[in-house]
Amino acid sequence: MKFFRLDLLTLLISLFILNSCKNQDAVGLGVSSGQTASNLIDTSTIVVNTVPEDSVITSGLTKSPVSCFRDPIFGSTMTALATDLNLPGQGSYTPPTGTVYIDSARLVLNYANGFYGDSITSKYTINVYQLKSLFRTDTAYYNNKNFGYSTTNFADYSSQSPIGTLTFNARPHDSIKVYNIITGAADTLIKVPPQIRIPIDPSFINTNLFGASSTTLGSNTIFKTKVKGLLIKLDSTKTTGSGGSIMFSNADSLVVYYRSVIGTTIDTAVVKLPIVSTATSIHHNYSTAIRNELNNTKSGSRNLFYLQGPIGLRAKVSFPHLLQNFRASLLSNNQDVVINRAELVVTPQPGTYIPFAPMPKISMYQLDIALQRIELQDASSADARSGGVGVFGGFYNSTQNEYHFIVTAYVQDLLYGKTVDYGTYIGPIDNTNTTTVDIGATAQVASRTVAIGTDKNSPYRLKLNIIYTKVAK
Repeated sequence: MKFFRLDLLTLLISLFILNSCKNQDAVGLGVSSGQTASNLIDTSTIVVNTVPEDSVITSGLTKSPVSCFRDPIFGSTMTALATDLNLPGQGSYTPPTGTVYIDSARLVLNYANGFYGDSITSKYTINVYQLKSLFRTDTAYYNNKNFGYSTTNFADYSSQSPIGTLTFNARPHDSIKVYNIITGAADTLIKVPPQIRIPIDPSFINTNLFGASSTTLGSNTIFKTKVKGLLIKLDSTKTTGSGGSIMFSNADSLVVYYRSVIGTTIDTAVVKLPIVSTATSIHHNYSTAIRNELNNTKSGSRNLFYLQGPIGLRAKVSFPHLLQNFRASLLSNNQDVVINRAELVVTPQPGTYIPFAPMPKISMYQLDIALQRIELQDASSADARSGGVGVFGGFYNSTQNEYHFIVTAYVQDLLYGKTVDYGTYIGPIDNTNTTTVDIGATAQVASRTVAIGTDKNSPYRLKLNIIYTKVAK
């Protein structure tokens, strides 16, 4: 009898637990007998189109692309990096005494996270030029700035020969060893972070540093006005294969190794001319297919949409069915709706990500009444309904070949008229930020994604999955 009572108690507890379990459709809603939970998969009434990305300021970035990328779908992307050049210590400079012989000069560019393209078979040739006009550190340069070369075909700057050039393979993760020059002591071999070191013509150093006037060397401002700055770009005629976009950090400098000879005394030394400010110029020469998408003025949605960095393409998306039909049909039957969960599923087009992988992360955002970018409710830390960056999503799942966005609060507010759709977008974003949801256009990502839009013949078309609860008015 004792064991029978225990079994009966276990049975009663189990029935209580099972009875308390609710369908996922009604999680947290306290669904009563007058309410029903339902699913809605909206694919036919989503509208999505490819549009150009906004222009942005590219000066003062923590990393910048230098690109020669020939994408078989998008076309070619060329970017160039303009920089200032400063005296050692950014103050006055006194050249070494005695006879000075330059052993070598190297422009050091440190790799940063974000390489995109062919790092296996493509050979890259990078050139360095002296700018025609002064690079101003007090000026905000945009991505469409022309630093002395054609933005139509990206021909070499004027007819000037480069002051430095290097042919190399992109190895953004391989550290290298260089000699550390110690004055009055033996040189030592040290390991440095992944970087490229571009040989610079010694005559450029002699003219602008060791052989410059005391007036020029007496002021960093005068020196910069004379030198003007540097332009760094990949040579499209000598870069082989598909090429790519190489990200460089801005902790760079022009390093000069020299010998100072005084009588019978010879010593090796090094002097560094720091680079403090940079700006990137970006040009996309789109394929016919992409140009047709951008020039298509017909209303309606597209079977494919395109996301591209740096400062390339994004997508505008809207959900007119939600506003026009869904809730209205319920209200006409004396019912209303509460959204349990809304999820937008974006799928890259199969075959478009070999060998170039989809973007590791994308973002979704909206415009306010002033047409300025703001976070969706589900992405905003100011909204109590937000689950944070990890819940909001936008990360590429390579196993499922999908991106997911949780847009529950956004959809609920659209339905109830608490927010107005002044424009909602999906766009590229730098994947290195994992703590907040980025929404600004960025030059710091070079990857791309071809995604399936509202193609009725594709099982992977853009989907808005909604779990909702009908409630009596």
